[in-house]
Amino acid sequence: MAFTDLLDTLGGVGRFQLVYTALLLLPCGLLACHNFLQNFTAAAVPHHCQLPANHTGATTNDSGAWLRATIPLDQHGVPEPCQRFTEPQWALLSPNTSVYGVATEGCKDGWVYDRSVFPSTIVMEWDLVCEARTLRDLAQSIYMAGVLLGAAVFGSLADRLGRKVPLVWSYLQLAVSGAATAYIDSFSAYCVFRFLMGMTFSGIILNSLSLVVEWMPTRGRTVAGILLGFSFTVGQLILAGVAYLIRPWRWLQFAVSAPFLIFLLYSWWLPESSRWLLLHGKSQQALRNLQKVAAMNGRRAEGQRLTKEVVSSYIRGEFASVRTSNSILDLFRTPAIRKVTCCLMVVWFSNSVAYYGLAMDLQKFGLSIYLVQALFGIIDIPAMLVATTTMIYVGRRATVASFLILAGLMVIANMFVPEDMQTLRTAQAALGKGCLASSFICVYLFTGELYPTEIRQMGMGFTSVNARLGGLAAPLVTTLGEISPVLPPLGFGTTSILAGLVVLCFLTETRNVPLVETIAAMERRMKEASSKKEAEEKSEEIALQQLGSSPLKETI
Repeated sequence: MAFTDLLDTLGGVGRFQLVYTALLLLPCGLLACHNFLQNFTAAAVPHHCQLPANHTGATTNDSGAWLRATIPLDQHGVPEPCQRFTEPQWALLSPNTSVYGVATEGCKDGWVYDRSVFPSTIVMEWDLVCEARTLRDLAQSIYMAGVLLGAAVFGSLADRLGRKVPLVWSYLQLAVSGAATAYIDSFSAYCVFRFLMGMTFSGIILNSLSLVVEWMPTRGRTVAGILLGFSFTVGQLILAGVAYLIRPWRWLQFAVSAPFLIFLLYSWWLPESSRWLLLHGKSQQALRNLQKVAAMNGRRAEGQRLTKEVVSSYIRGEFASVRTSNSILDLFRTPAIRKVTCCLMVVWFSNSVAYYGLAMDLQKFGLSIYLVQALFGIIDIPAMLVATTTMIYVGRRATVASFLILAGLMVIANMFVPEDMQTLRTAQAALGKGCLASSFICVYLFTGELYPTEIRQMGMGFTSVNARLGGLAAPLVTTLGEISPVLPPLGFGTTSILAGLVVLCFLTETRNVPLVETIAAMERRMKEASSKKEAEEKSEEIALQQLGSSPLKETI
């Protein structure tokens, strides 16, 4: 009998599963705030050179005249952000007057920022403009590098130490590093703490999903996995609201970090995965956890009847061949796991590079940044509703493949839409972004179901590293637009379609299939599936041969 049968005996999708899932998904929602936080804390605002400290020739109150005489205008009539005249050009105050060939210089005395929307950002505080403007993108790249490292580190640790310990540590690390970021005084320290915050993104997402999946019976896994996607969408909407209400960047940083102290406190109540405990010989603790689950689900009597022997009997055969330790090589050592790993590497990378590449194009709405952030979240909701329905009634493989292929087609189709048809271009881009966001969430669940419990966290950590590589590669692909505007959408669309075909051709369906516990069980399942397929092909061949030699054919 499978472990999921034991969960069904103890109440199935009961009160424990509902509360447990809600408590794990709440932090995941706020985690989305940190992922997109620099849209607000590092927002680029209009700016121009500071007036010289020793200026003469105009009164202090006549700042408009002084600005016109000191700062040149660009082709749109806006003050140049990084240049000023070496000497005031008072002739410009006269109507219909222009000057040419006048010497200019950089902003030696600093900058003046438009604080009408954002009273403070890291751009204003550390002057990340002009020659230093690339440092703003560097800070986000450092954050993504932390996400990349965290996927590798926390994925491996979770298989060795359990799911709960890395999760609790991630809450603590995010709360401390996030709050510290709101108080530091240097850009270098800001980047260090952003890196630490990025690491926790992977630690929280991967371990939360694994705990939800491993405590959830088979019939509830799809909805639980999709709820993770909805929590991330809600987090984007929360960020839009919180950022609108709290404009100073330090207070905004603190506001989205402090709640993780609350998550840290209640995380001690969350029980460790009994699947993982049984895998590592901690049957007594697993038994206590299962009895707590039974009591909370109203099945106290069934829980009291459980013993270590009874619990082990559900999965003794599966756990008999568990290795005492695992390494990254186990993801490539055996044929079934190797095929899954290679396919998921392609899928995660392609999904990520297309998602972030498309998201960069969607930032040209010309609307309020708070409204755009909300739209980014709202776009995902209908796509995820469709994904939820198809994953339940059709399957994971067809859902992931369809969304990836559809997104790729939308991106490529946009190349043929004229530039002046912005409404159609925006609609297609929004549809593609929604499809990619939904496939991202489906892939999280699909990956957790494809890997056995023995190496599930290691596999999810390793494959999600490829998603972070995709996120880092997306800006590089975008720069190919300087060579030809066709290259970026062609690259994003092609990789998305390729990933969909890989899913369709090489990965197996996991809908309503119990989770595999060990590598050996995974290999047995693959061999049984191959034998069944060969038997079906042989039966079809025999049937065709019999049909070919039928009396009807001889008569004809």
